[in-house]
Amino acid sequence: MHRITLIGKPGCHLCDDAREIISRVAGELGVPWEEVSIETSEELREKYWEMIPVTLIDGVQHDFWRVDEGRLREALRT
Repeated sequence: MHRITLIGKPGCHLCDDAREIISRVAGELGVPWEEVSIETSEELREKYWEMIPVTLIDGVQHDFWRVDEGRLREALRT
């Protein structure tokens, strides 16, 4: 089974949009997901600061800035 991770930060409107899409798709497909704040790790800040929100599927970067719902669904079906 896949797992989605959303890397974002508080007060990020793009993160709010991504959270809504991920929550909907994950709920419909029964895929677990978590959200991690970029502020919790220096490593995350260095790697993703200019790209948040970042979506990972099974620990591999899938999207950044915006989540494409169709693309996310397709990736989770494979």
